[in-house]
This record gives sequence, structure tokens and C-alpha cells, in this order.
Amino acid sequence: MIAAARVVSLLPSATEILFAIGAGDRVVGVTHECDHPAAARDLPAVTSSVMATHGAAPGDIDRHIHAARHAGSSIYRLDEAALARLEPDLLITQELCDVCAVAYSEVRGAVRRLPGDVPVLSLEPGSVEEICSSVEEVGVATGCVDGAARAAAAMRRRIAEIGAQDPPDPRPRVVCIEWTDPLMVGGHWVPELVRIAGGIDALGEEGAPSRYVSWDEVIESRPDVMVLMPCGYDLGRTLELVPEVASRPGFDDLECTRAGRVLAVDGSAYFSRPGPRIVHGLEILAAVLHSRGCDPPPAGGAYWNQPATSRTALIVPTAL
Repeated sequence: MIAAARVVSLLPSATEILFAIGAGDRVVGVTHECDHPAAARDLPAVTSSVMATHGAAPGDIDRHIHAARHAGSSIYRLDEAALARLEPDLLITQELCDVCAVAYSEVRGAVRRLPGDVPVLSLEPGSVEEICSSVEEVGVATGCVDGAARAAAAMRRRIAEIGAQDPPDPRPRVVCIEWTDPLMVGGHWVPELVRIAGGIDALGEEGAPSRYVSWDEVIESRPDVMVLMPCGYDLGRTLELVPEVASRPGFDDLECTRAGRVLAVDGSAYFSRPGPRIVHGLEILAAVLHSRGCDPPPAGGAYWNQPATSRTALIVPTAL
């Protein structure tokens, strides 16, 4: 394979990988959601959203997505004219989730209309190791094999270090809320992160897609730790959702609530995107599961402490 010199990333995690392996200078276009590293924000965006999500409630966003899918339309726009002007010799995207990026079929259609034979690299990681492997895959496609090898090795080394720690006894039962209305729990690599960190994912299944659950299922799972990680939400937006979750019947009686182990995190940065920063997501989980209950929240997270006798919440944020 000839190393690509002009890369368009249609996936925020791919953009992060490209910069992490030393291929940032080859990126000529990104998505409207590529916000890390900072240099990516200055690059031309070839996508946009068909819906206004800023300030929208999770339930409204979910209904809009389902309506778009029912109508056979995408929730993203791909600016084919802008894409053509960038003259890419490689596009990086994914097929795992139409909510996370422009639909793969739309990408393939746009590529057929570009001059020449532009390859499309589709990243499909479903596990922690596959995330590391995708870093190496991008390295091969861009000719940054050495940089990719170093980045992947650093990820694997830290993952192994955390996995080698003695787990808490007993292992805490963890519920990872990936969406709040309707409720969804994290799948794919999220339950694996919980296991490596020393816990038991009470509702998610390793390697399986995220799934809808009822609030009764959350109650019945008896979580010792609850992690709110809405897909695409940063820490500030996630904290805004906590009062709605905390108002649900039985929340005050959960062990995680009584112990002050309800954690809001920057899901967009550290859990939703299968890139290098997924390792920090693992570090967040490990810090929470091994904490003594009085430790400060890890960077990228904030505990939500809400006594059952009061509806006034005490939020303890931490610097990002």
C-alpha cells in the first residue's frame, strides 16, 4: 500500500489516532465533531449535522435519530464538493454505528464520484485490543508505522499495568449509562474496560452493542457504582443530566447513591471514541473502583453526592 499523503478523517477517533501517531500533518479534512487535539479544530470540516443538538434534551435527540432512520435518511451531511476540493488519497471512516459518523454507504457513494481510485479505510474495533490494533492499521495506511507502533505499545502497556492490579474484593457491580432517555447501557469495549479496571459490568456485555434497558433493570442490578457517560456529551453536559436520573424512583436507595459513587464523566473524550484516550477512560474507572470513598474524582469525572434527605446536590467537579 502506498502511504497516503492527503487524508480526510470522517471519524473523531480516527483524527485523534492520526495526530497521535505523527500523521497530523497529512490530515486535510475532518468532521464537524473533531475537537481533539486542538489543531484538528482549525482543519476544514466536510460534514455537518442535520439536527440542532445543542441544548436539546436526550429524548428529543433520540426521537429525531429514529425518525431520520425510519425515513431512510442520515443524521449527517457530507459536503461532497468540499471533499473533492481537498483531493484526498485516503478516507478513514467506520461502519460500526450510523449515529457516530456519516453512513458508510454514503461515504462509498461519495468516493465513487471522486476522480481516481481513493481507498476507504473502515475502522471497526469492538474490543480494547482491537482499538490498539486500529492504531497500527492507520499507521500502515499513512506510512507512520513506527509512530503507530509506539502509540499502540504505550496503550497496551498502560492497559496491562491497570489489569495487573489486584481487583477490589468483592468486585464492585457497575452500571454504565450511555444514554439517559431512553436508557441505554454501554457495550462493545465499555464492559471490558470495567472488567480490566476491577469491576463487574452488571448490565453490559463485552463485545456486544450498547442496548436499551429499563429503569427497573438498573434498580434490580444493584450497582455499587454508577457511571454516567452519555455518548457525545462532555462532562459539563453530562452533569446537567444527573438531576433527571437522580429523580427516578429508587435512586436514593441504591448502594451507589448511599456510598456517593455516582460518577459523571466526559464520555465523548474517554469512552465513546475508540482511540488513544480510551486508556484514560480505563484509568478513570480504575481510580473510582479502587477508591476509598473519600478520594477526589479522577480527571475527566465528577462525583454526584445527593443525600436522600435533600434534593440539593453537591457536585464535586475536577479540572479537565
